[in-house]
Amino acid sequence: MRPGQGRSYVLRFISGKYQGGEFPIVNDKPIIVGRSSDLDMVLVEDMVSRKHARITMQQDQIWIEDLGSTNGTFVNGEKIKRARLKEGDRVLIGTSILKVIAGEGSRADSTDAKRDLENVAAARRTTQARTMSGSIEEVPLPDLLQLFATSKKSGVLVIRTESDDIGKIYMRKGVIYYASINDLDDVPPMKSIFRMLTWQKGLFDLDPPDEREFPNEMNLSVQEVLMEGLRQLDEFNEIRNELPDLNTRLVLSQPVIPPLRDLKPEELDILQLAHNYGHLETVLNKSLSTDLDTVQFILKLIKGAYLRPE
Repeated sequence: MRPGQGRSYVLRFISGKYQGGEFPIVNDKPIIVGRSSDLDMVLVEDMVSRKHARITMQQDQIWIEDLGSTNGTFVNGEKIKRARLKEGDRVLIGTSILKVIAGEGSRADSTDAKRDLENVAAARRTTQARTMSGSIEEVPLPDLLQLFATSKKSGVLVIRTESDDIGKIYMRKGVIYYASINDLDDVPPMKSIFRMLTWQKGLFDLDPPDEREFPNEMNLSVQEVLMEGLRQLDEFNEIRNELPDLNTRLVLSQPVIPPLRDLKPEELDILQLAHNYGHLETVLNKSLSTDLDTVQFILKLIKGAYLRPE
C-alpha cells in the first residue's frame, strides 16, 4: 500500500444468489443498493426494495444507512437505520449476507463489479442453487440464527456436516418451533439444536417452509435458545476430556456395590438406559435430560462404580 493511501475494503457475498461475488468500497464513492437497475449494486430479488440502502466510506470510516426499505437492513443481526461498519461485520439485505473484508489495494470500477455480480448470479442459476446458502465457518450458526430471527425469516435451516450429519431447524417468522438431526424422532428438538451449536464446519441452506405438524413443537425465541445452548456448551466443553468415546459401551458393575438408594431418580433413569442400551451415544439419544446433564450423570455413575466403560 502506498504511503498516504487509505485502507481498501470489499463487500464479499457469503450467502444468497450472489454468493462468491465481491463489490469494492471506495472512499467518497457512495454505493446505492437496491433492486432498481440504475443503481450501483443491483440485487434482483423480491425482499430487496427498489432503493434499499446506502454504503459510504469517508476517511476510512464505512457507514451503512437504510433508505426506508420494506424488509429492513441488518448488521450483525441488529436492524439498523444507520450504523458504522468495520472489518468482519455481516450485513443482511434480502437473502444476501455480505461480509466486510480488507481488500488488496485494488480500486475496481463499480461498473465492473456490477457486471461481475450479474455473472455470479447467472452462474448460480445454472447450478440451481438454493436462494440462501453458505458455510457455517463464514457465518457461525448462532449468528445465522440471530440474523433469521431479527429479519423474521420462515423456512427450514438445513446444515450438512463433513461427517454426513444433517441438522434441520424449523423457523416460523423468526421463531424456532422444531429441530432434528438425521430425522431422529427419539432426540428432542432442543437437544438437537444444542448439538448443532457444537458444529464448527458445514454448509447451510434455507429451504422453503415445511407445513408438517410435529407432535412436540416448541415456540422459542432464538435468544432463549442461544442463551441456554451456549451456556450448556461452555460447561460441556469443560468436562469433554473426561468423557469416554461416543462408541464406548457402558456396563453395570458386577456386582453393584454402592447402594442404589443413594442415587437420584434422574440418575437411576440413566443407569437403566445404560443397562438397556449400552452404548454412550444411544444413552445420550434416549435420555430425557439434556446432553450436559446426561454426561454429568454418567460421569458420576462411573466415578461411583455403578457403571464402567468397556
